[in-house]
Formats: sequence, structure tokens, C-alpha cells
Amino acid sequence: MTGTHRDSQPNATVIVGANVRDCRGDLATHEALAFADGRILGLGSPAEMRALAGKGAQETDLHGATLMPGLIDTHPHMLHFAARSGLLVDLSDARDHDDIVARIAERAAVTPKGQWIMTTPVGEPFYFIRRSWRDLPEGKLPDRSVLDRATPDHPVVLSAYGPVTPNVCAFNSAGLRAVGITSELPDKVHRVEIEKDADGQPTGILRGPVNNYYTFDPFWTQILAKLPTAAGVDLEATTIKAMAMYNRLGVTTAYEGHNMVLPHIDAYRRLRARNAMTVRVAAALEIEPTAFPPFQPLSMEQFRANLDLARSLTVTDDDFLRIEGATLGAGGPCWPGFIRMHEPYRDPWGEPTRGMDFISLDKQDEFIRYCADHGLRANYLAGGYRDHDDFLDSCERMKGAHAIAGQDWLIQHSILTTELHARRYKALGCDITTSMSFSWGKGDLYRERIGEHVLKDLVPLKRLLNAGLKVGCGTDWGPKNLFEHIRYAETHEFCGSGHRNDTPDHKVSRLEAIMMWTRDAAKVMRWDGIGTLARGHHADLIALDRDPFTCSLDDLPSTQVLRTWFSGTVVHDAGRL
Repeated sequence: MTGTHRDSQPNATVIVGANVRDCRGDLATHEALAFADGRILGLGSPAEMRALAGKGAQETDLHGATLMPGLIDTHPHMLHFAARSGLLVDLSDARDHDDIVARIAERAAVTPKGQWIMTTPVGEPFYFIRRSWRDLPEGKLPDRSVLDRATPDHPVVLSAYGPVTPNVCAFNSAGLRAVGITSELPDKVHRVEIEKDADGQPTGILRGPVNNYYTFDPFWTQILAKLPTAAGVDLEATTIKAMAMYNRLGVTTAYEGHNMVLPHIDAYRRLRARNAMTVRVAAALEIEPTAFPPFQPLSMEQFRANLDLARSLTVTDDDFLRIEGATLGAGGPCWPGFIRMHEPYRDPWGEPTRGMDFISLDKQDEFIRYCADHGLRANYLAGGYRDHDDFLDSCERMKGAHAIAGQDWLIQHSILTTELHARRYKALGCDITTSMSFSWGKGDLYRERIGEHVLKDLVPLKRLLNAGLKVGCGTDWGPKNLFEHIRYAETHEFCGSGHRNDTPDHKVSRLEAIMMWTRDAAKVMRWDGIGTLARGHHADLIALDRDPFTCSLDDLPSTQVLRTWFSGTVVHDAGRL
């Protein structure tokens, strides 16, 4: 038993009939747990926990369910994906063209004439491998003649999310007029292909770099500028819905460290002031965001001003919202040809590229110097080999004059990471966040665009652990089922081909994988009291319908979250307990 006997605990709850996993690094189990006022009182036998909680404690019987700490997603883009979805008609599970027309018509009925109606893509975001518009019975997106049936009075666009490039989107007739696409335009403008019918009229279908982010085609950027943005979305309302969704997934803590700008951080600060948080959030300001067009490099003065801003935002002692550090990324993903490599690889159109340099080396050095001199935690986005090498070379060159080593700086993404990179990061005292999303959703892409040889370095989880690095995992572009990610940490399976990149440098044990979503993720976030179950820790708990430590790999993705407690309060209940 952990804890001390007390006569009574106000608002105490004793959970019995449970298979309690404390996630402290072994397979130990307990029978019961007690908490009060948002903190864990102890773990042990039912009799011990009843005595610890005292008379009048509420008792909850889990009837054999597994109880463990709430999961920690170190890269969810929780606010971002919710804000974008808040604008859009959801077509992710659309059955056919008639269903699409009906959903758009429903939105049109409550939308003033002339205002844009935008939709999600069809299928499973964000890779659209398991399901996409190709799986509609018609085998294609609806063109303007179909979309016009939904509404002739509103411009309509079926969006094309990144990161897939080339991509496809669809407009109705009013949408084509609103963005200026006419029969007079050539069939292809820059990289954007305008599909036309036998009479030379645009059908409404556009192909190419028609994504909503990580695209810088000059023609498509002009079109994007005419579409509504997420700027008008109620970030608080959409984020509250997103937190509820993550509670259903078993998530009670998230790290928002990529593409975070001041309005995003302010939205979280307002939610905290309203006591509306049901997910603990750590956030870091991105110094020079590069994902969304049009990208215009900052001056060095603007760059330094943003570093000053990141420093001024720092809050590290709040139980619900912490703001710490500054984020910088020099490149982008592989799909559009932005990942930074030493050797040429093929871009989406088969042409050679070494990636895109968004941030100069001078700015990178200033970022490193500033963070070291002001005690600001550096969060660096590293995808390709050049990202790692440039950042490590600068840190090692500057560490004699600046306090760099041992600062727990965070390397995010860590997509293609060699053994030497891992050792060098360990020598600097860095921590790592990564995602099985990168191999699951893009493994075949790396094989096709760059070559089979890079697979040895693609999300090598075991290599990172063997180097002594602390590793936390995140969902990023998905899938959003965290128990799928735990499975893929074992299998390193690619979606689509089913290829398994499960070498000794990649494959980890079930225990190691779960630690990356609990104990080790908390360590990476430098947040005590979460990620494990112990006396005095936050009562962030999830009850599951099976034991994810021991169930079969095939059963793991089907794990159901029966109940989620956040700071001792039930924030999700599936109604099955």
C-alpha cells in the first residue's frame, strides 16, 4: 500500500474491482486506488484504500476493468485541427455523392446567401490511405454539376488537407466564379491542373498542390487567399469540443508545441481563466511559423522580438496550463518535397529536390544562443538529415560559449534519425518527441520518393531508447486512436502496403511503448504528478475494457475507454460501468 491512514477525506473516492496499472516502469498491479480533491491518496487493497479514504467515501466498482494514468499526447495539434474543422461541413464518413449534396444543402439552409460553404475531405484524415474519395461508389469527387444541386446560392469547396501532395479538391459553379476560374484559363497554371469538360468548361475539379497548408504554388496561393480562414472561428468553443474528444480517447495531457502562435496560446489562457480545461496543456510559441501560405520570412528584429515574446509568456507552475519554451523548424514534410536532405530525392512531380529551407542558419544560431542565454527551453523540429546535422553542428560549435548541454531541450518529430544523431543528442542532454504517424502514414512514401535506404532511420524508437534518450510519443496527423500507435510502436507497420519496418533499431516492447505515452511523456514535458499513479499525483485516470499491457496486438486498437477522470472529476463516461 502507498499512503497514510486518515479518519476521513472530504470528497474521497475509492475505486475497487480494478486491475490498476501504475505505469512506473514495470508490470506491477494493484487492486484498488483512492483519491480526493483531485489527488491520489494511495494504491493497494480495497480494505487499505477504504481505510485510507475514511468514512463516507464514494466507492466505484470497475468490475475487472483496467485502471491506468490518463494518456499524454506530445503532438496532437488539438487546437489546430479542431479550429479548422469548426469551419467545415464534415464529409469524412460521407457515403456517396447524394449524401455529400444533402450535408452541404443542410448547411446552406442556415447560411446567408453568398457566404462560402467549405467541407472536409472525404475519408480518414490526414493521410487518407484507409479511406478516401476513391472509395465512394462513384469513385471520384462530385464535380460542379453535382455540387450545384446542393446550393446555387453559395460558393462551395471540398477541401484538400495536407500533407498529401499532389491532391484534389472540388468547387461548385459559384465557387469557381468566386475564385476566378474560367474557361479562359489554361488547363494548367503553375502546378495546378484545371479539369475541363468536352466543351472546355471547368468541371470544378482541381488537382496538384491544392492543399490548405504546406503548399506555396503561386496560383493556388492566390485562390487560398479568397477562401475563409480559421481566423474567425471561436477557438475556445472548438477547443472545448476537442478536449472532450481527447478525453474519450483517454488523453488527459497534451503538448502543443508546433505551429502555436499568440492567438492560439491566448485561447488556452482564456480557457484556463474560465476553469474550462479538461486536458492539461503545455504550449510553446513557434518563433517563425512556416506551414501556412503565404510564407514571408521575418526580419532578424522580428525574429528576436518573437523570442522575447516567448520568454515573457513563460508559466511553469500552473496545474492546468503551462507555457514554456520556443519552437523553431527549418524544413517541412516529405509529401510536398520540403523535407531537408543532403542528397536529392524526388518531389511530388518527380523532379530532384533537397527540400525547402525556411529558416536561415543565422536565425537558427540566434535561436540557440537566445535560448541558452535566457534559460528558454528550445524546441527544435527535425525531420530530415539536414535538420539534425545543422542543429547539432550549431549546438556543438556554440556550447563552449553558451550553456547548451544539459538544458533538456526538446527535439520534435525526429523522423529520420541516425545512431550518431541519437548519441549526439544524448551528449547535449536533449529529449525527443516523435510519432508512429510518420512511419505508418508515410513509410511507403519515403521508400518511393527517397529510397529504401532511409527506412533504417525512420522513427527508430529502440535506437533512441538505447542511446539513453527520454522519448514521448504523439498522434500528429493520425490515426488519433492512441492504442493503434502503441501497436505500431511494436510492429512499425506501414499503412497501405503492410510493410513492417520492425528491425532491432525500431521495435520496442509493449511496456516501453506505453511508457512513451505515460511516464516518459511526462518526463519529456517536465511535468511532475502526471503519467504515473502515485500518492500525491493528479487523479487523471482512465478505465479500459481490457489490459493494454497484456492483450494481443490484434485486440489492442479496439481498446475502449470506459471512463476518464480529470483531476478526480469524470469527464467521459461510455455508460458501460
